[in-house]
Amino acid sequence: MHALIQLIEQSPMALFALTFIVSLMVGSFLNVVIYRLPIMMERQWKRDYQSYFNAEESTGVESKFNLIKPDSTCPKCQHKIRAWENIPVISWLVLGGKCSQCKNPISIRYPLVELLTAVMSTWAAIHFGFGGALIFAVIATWLLVAMTFIDLDKMLLPDQLTLMLLWLGLLISPWSVFVSPKDAIIGAAAGYLSLWSVYWAFKLLTGKEGMGYGDFKLLAALGAWCGWQHLAIIVILSSFVGAIVGIVLMMKQNKGTNLAIPFGPYLAIAGWLTLLYGDKIAKSYWQMVMA
Repeated sequence: MHALIQLIEQSPMALFALTFIVSLMVGSFLNVVIYRLPIMMERQWKRDYQSYFNAEESTGVESKFNLIKPDSTCPKCQHKIRAWENIPVISWLVLGGKCSQCKNPISIRYPLVELLTAVMSTWAAIHFGFGGALIFAVIATWLLVAMTFIDLDKMLLPDQLTLMLLWLGLLISPWSVFVSPKDAIIGAAAGYLSLWSVYWAFKLLTGKEGMGYGDFKLLAALGAWCGWQHLAIIVILSSFVGAIVGIVLMMKQNKGTNLAIPFGPYLAIAGWLTLLYGDKIAKSYWQMVMA
């Protein structure tokens, strides 16, 4: 183990390769999280409802369902996915993007999530190099990837992920890994309250909900990681990209202003870029504004 750490510390290519391989495998697990966590939450909500209201209707005996069990199967023929069929990216390519039994197509999104996780994590490794900052940046990357795709699928940002990111950002701040404790605490509070204020102002003016509470928590988490100084950059970047995507989708789907668009993915992208390049982005932005 000591020899491996020495090799990673002294050889950037070894560091990048290890980060890529580990993150590729984590990306495969994130596919499970993205699919199963919302279902687990929905089942828990139903159990809580029945318990709270003493509902008499029975939903029957639920089979065990978590991030580990049951084993992954083909949704069409229920073929149990074997180990060699579950190798990140490679298995999808070998199988031609189809189930080995029924030939039902396997979504290309699975290998894309794996590759995206690996590429973004390796990008962080190139930026931060060997050290504690890299470990935490990679963990943040994994959480943001999971949140992005869950929000795209379900318009939901689970507390299990947003609060994990928030608390981790606050817990590492005493060592000033990215920002000082003061900047992290103020960043978390300001991040939450800023979107909370926008939410209520929009609701009072229009009677509609413009965003969810998960967005407040995600921006609070990003504030804990990037500091209050970079919150404006995160909001500007995410709003700019979100506005462009929203306009394109409204024109394409002809739904006008009634089209619901998740804001979490844009916050996640902007937050990740700000974590890596916050100072450079802020400097370039203010130079452009003051020009």
